[in-house]
Parts: sequence; C-alpha cells; structure tokens
Amino acid sequence: MNPSSLCLLIALLWAGLASAAPEVPGQPQSRPIALVGGTVCPASGPPLESATLSFSEGKIVAIGRDLSLPPGTEKIDVAGKRVYPGLINAHSQLGLMEIDLVRATRDQIEAGEINPNVKAQIAFNPDSELIPVARSNGVLLSLTAPSGGTISGTSALMQLDGWTWEDMTVRAGVGMHIAWPRTTPLRTSVRPPEQIDAARRERAISAIRQAIADARGYQSARSSPGSEAKFDARWEALLPVLEGKMPVVVNADEITQIQAAVAWALKEKLRLVILGGYDAPRCAALLREHDIPVIVNGVNRLPQRVSDPYDAAYSVPARLHGAGVRFCIAEQNEPWNARNLPYHASTAVAFGLPADEALRAITLNSAQILGAADRVGSLETGKDATLFVASGDILEVPTQVEMAFIQGRRVDLSDRHKRLWEKYKEKYDRMGIRN
Repeated sequence: MNPSSLCLLIALLWAGLASAAPEVPGQPQSRPIALVGGTVCPASGPPLESATLSFSEGKIVAIGRDLSLPPGTEKIDVAGKRVYPGLINAHSQLGLMEIDLVRATRDQIEAGEINPNVKAQIAFNPDSELIPVARSNGVLLSLTAPSGGTISGTSALMQLDGWTWEDMTVRAGVGMHIAWPRTTPLRTSVRPPEQIDAARRERAISAIRQAIADARGYQSARSSPGSEAKFDARWEALLPVLEGKMPVVVNADEITQIQAAVAWALKEKLRLVILGGYDAPRCAALLREHDIPVIVNGVNRLPQRVSDPYDAAYSVPARLHGAGVRFCIAEQNEPWNARNLPYHASTAVAFGLPADEALRAITLNSAQILGAADRVGSLETGKDATLFVASGDILEVPTQVEMAFIQGRRVDLSDRHKRLWEKYKEKYDRMGIRN
C-alpha cells in the first residue's frame, strides 16, 4: 500500500471511530408522563415549587399544583429536584466538526468565499460523539452554523436526539451567516502589513455588497413576467434574506465592525443579528434603537485589547441587559465545549447579570432570537416537551442532569466521557486505590 493510500485509510478509520456514538435515540412517547413534586423553572416566569409538569405526545399539557392527571399517566417523583427547559446553544458547529485535526471529520467550511446556498442541517452528523456529551449537561438544542469564506451559508436549530438530520431539525434557515471583516488589523507577530489587511477588508466588503446586489437583480429577473432567467442556487438562497423572512447573522466583535454592519443592514433594509458582540455594550444605544439582538459568543474569554479591564468579556451580558439590548449567550465555536454553556451564564451572573436573566439567556432569549420561541425555550403549555431534571441549580458546577426528554422522548444520558470515567474507575478499583 502506498503512503497516500495508507494515510487515507487511517483518516477514514478515525472518521468512523469519531462519528459512531452508541447511544440509541429515545422512543416516541407512548403515554402521558408527569414530573411530580419538583421545582419547575419555566424561564418565562418565576420558579414554581412543589409543582407537577405533565406532557403527552411530545407536548407540555399542564403545569401547576394538585393537577388532575389522566388515567395511565406515568408519574415520576422529582421532589427536591429542578425541572428546566432544554438549554439552547445559540451558535455552534456541533454536528459539523468532530476532531479538528482529522480533516475527514470537519464539514463546517465549504470551498469558496460566497456560499449562501450552504445548508448546515444537511451536513449535520446525528451520530457525533459530541452530541451526548452536550446533552448530558442539559444542552438539548443547538444552532449549528457553517463558517469559512465571507458568506458562509444558513444555520439550523437542531434538537440533540434523533436518527437522522431530518428528525433533528427544529428550524432550518435560521440565519444567513456573514463574516464581517475587521476594520483594524490584528496585533500579532505574524500579521500581514496593514495595507494588505486594508485591501483584504475592502475586497470582502465589496463581495458582500455585490452578492446582495446580484441577488436583488436575480429576484427582479425571476419575478418578471415571461422571465427566462436560469435558476441559481446561491441567489435563490438569499431571497428569504431580501424578503425579510431570514436575518443576516453577522460575526462582529469590535465596535467599528458592529457599526459598519448595522449601517450596511439598514441601508439594504435587512434584518440583522450580531454574533460575537464583545464591543456591543459600547454601541448599545444604536442596537437598542434598531432592535438588533446580540448572540454573545462566549463569556469566558480574554480581553481583546491590552487596555481593557480583565472582566471586559465577563460583564458583556450584564451591560447589555442594563442597556436594554436583547441578547442571548452561546458557547464559543468549539463544539466539544458545548456542555459548558451554563457556566458561561453563571460567569455572567458573577459579573452582574441577574440569575433569572442568565437562565433566560440560554433558553427563552435564545429561542426568541432564533425564531423558535413558539416551540422551545420555556416550559409552557403547548410547547415541545424538551426539558430536563437536575439535582440543583443548573448554573452551578456540582449540579447533575438526571434525566432529559426531547419532544417527550426520554433520551440516553450516557456519553463517551462517562464511559471513560467508568473504565478508569474500574482500573483503580482493581489496583485497590479508592477516592
């Protein structure tokens, strides 16, 4: 076997090992279930202690005390525990990336700079080993987004249980993702000369403007009577953006990026969501005036400038909340860290964000910004029974998720991390070593 063939075989073997989670998707709900005696934390209102939450056929049917339950209801005692809506990671590449160093397991980037026709849900891997790890800590939904290039494509809100990507798609076409170029050069030892940075920035901005102009021309041509304009997948994908049915999600952290993106979106009459938002509090009045929400892409990160205070990133959610800007919190791009989503929210609490707002920032606020609040994000009658039971406050590290349901299906909470823990626990038990 020649060296290139051997390398290909090894990559394929790694891909197979990396994408074969053994957890079996939950079975559809066959009878009503009631979680009895716990503290229901709906996210849309104050917690309700010693309450019962019942759901049937995948939907929540009642929440309260002393409920009259239908015959045949399965009652689960959750006294002393808390019931939460499934946490929503509002930006990730979960399902698109498995092992960063193995090219065969990375499907988040498409070749080329202008790819509005890319659809994240179609490339989503339902057997990713990272999915069970995320849901073991209450993350039951994730916005999976492409990256790379200037216009990366559309994201989709995925529920983290199912046999196929079709089963797992809650909402496709959530947003068109655009990487807005920085307006100031990065201060690194290997950065290109500033004039090259400027040239690249101008080319990227020009490409974004030209893509929108071409899509408008295509829209006009296709809608003309007797038109013979040929179908173009790229410009067809941008039509929902031009019609206001889909927002553009612009990745922008520094204030000049955000201001430039807002000015462009207003000029083009496009709906806008800011992703990143490190400097969003510095232009909060602009964002509030135009009702532009922010997906804070990670709270636990370093200051971006040497002049910034150490807590600049930690306090972004509290400052946005104080300024009246709509926002939610997401884990940073690495999908293997999606399980840490609640701890980004708890860091925000430590730096000034009220605890109830922190819970909303990873549940209901996320659902509202992603256009799925009619189904998920809070515990309310008529919504999907996508929820979990925890031993305590989900924003605290010692809390354990004890059971979870997605659309009423009880999901397997085992994962690779737990299996490895059991394996090495057995090793040290055999050696006579005890904790």
